[in-house]
Amino acid sequence: MAFHTAFGSLSNYEKGSIEIINDNPKYYVFSNVFEVASKARPYEKVAVAKNLEYVIEAIRAEGTSGWMACSHDEFAVVMDGEVEVEYVKLDSPESVAPASKEGTVAVAGEPKGKRMGTVRLKRGHQALLPKGAAYRFKAARPSVMIQQTILGALTVQKWGEICYQ
Repeated sequence: MAFHTAFGSLSNYEKGSIEIINDNPKYYVFSNVFEVASKARPYEKVAVAKNLEYVIEAIRAEGTSGWMACSHDEFAVVMDGEVEVEYVKLDSPESVAPASKEGTVAVAGEPKGKRMGTVRLKRGHQALLPKGAAYRFKAARPSVMIQQTILGALTVQKWGEICYQ
């Protein structure tokens, strides 16, 4: 038996299926990150997986995002396309993303601090989004990322819309 690996993309994906054997289907949910991103606004952070307070968000990267920061480390993985991540080491990280605030926060205006550099990501590449830094994404064409973080104010939960019915 020969197997063929097919990589999904924003323009070419297939929704999978699940076969529940001797269990209750209400305990299982799944969605397709490419389908979720295809219906999302640029940089809308749609939760597609959740484990306690942690979430994986599907993100449609298109154009330039606003600046963001977090009181804990996050990471992003490009699933399709190419995305640049710009970093600024914040002069006063606690005033932007206080330790009491979980999840990604929007940075008002331009972040104050020293420019750290840029990371260019392609499919399968991962970047750390470190605590104490502001970051923003840039994508010349529509791309798809997943981001691991803690559930926060910017996380959009659309379980009833995105999960397999």
